[in-house]
Amino acid sequence: MVPTIPIRQPDGYAALLKELKERIRTARLRAAVAVNQELILLYWSIGRDILARQSVEGWGAGVIDRLAKDLRRDFPEMTGLSARNLKYMRSFAEAYADLGIVQQVVAQLPWGHNVRILEMVKAPAEREWYIRQAVESGWTRNVLVHQIESDLHRRHGRAVTNFQRTLPAPQSELAQELLKDPYNFDFLTSTRKMAWKRSSVRSRQAHHRQTASLFRLTEVAVCGILRVSHSATCFGSNRTAAPMRKEGMALAAAIL
Repeated sequence: MVPTIPIRQPDGYAALLKELKERIRTARLRAAVAVNQELILLYWSIGRDILARQSVEGWGAGVIDRLAKDLRRDFPEMTGLSARNLKYMRSFAEAYADLGIVQQVVAQLPWGHNVRILEMVKAPAEREWYIRQAVESGWTRNVLVHQIESDLHRRHGRAVTNFQRTLPAPQSELAQELLKDPYNFDFLTSTRKMAWKRSSVRSRQAHHRQTASLFRLTEVAVCGILRVSHSATCFGSNRTAAPMRKEGMALAAAIL
């Protein structure tokens, strides 16, 4: 067996490789956070609209079940559109009336984290503290639940107030949960499939137009071959018949 001769790395290669890896991790995380933010804002807006309709127009709880059924029919890939989750969205919008807080703070965490905070923490200031602490420390959902159950805010809340991070650390477990979050994944999958469906419809329409044009040209050519180019049944009597008659006769002459 021929021994492998190691290739000497140029000066600065290892440092560049390390820098590029960190850059890629950070870019991926920022993209995941951006997708997560869009999803959280979507859920907040859905919850806000449901809440408003129920408050102002007196919609009953049964409307949520109907909405869930209709939405899931059109977006079957999105697991977050169940009736239970729509109710969470309504409670979510009710708990965070200020859109600014949602955009700047709440949307930094995955939906599963937010649901646990919503269920387990009732005081608005305490909810915000746990959200910021989860981002700062890179908590997974299980760690978040444990910290809430152990009443971390009461034990250390006054001492831990200087939050620096606006994104979780790229190497943190929270970052990994953001990258793999099923709600975000289903949201993106649904968006891609909708775009593919629109593209597919346009392609089919273009194909139908081409097929119809070819069929009509073939019909014209047959008329030309049969020497019935002046027949109204083949070409019609309007202005558009003349160019088609000319093309048909030329094609007929080429075939004959």
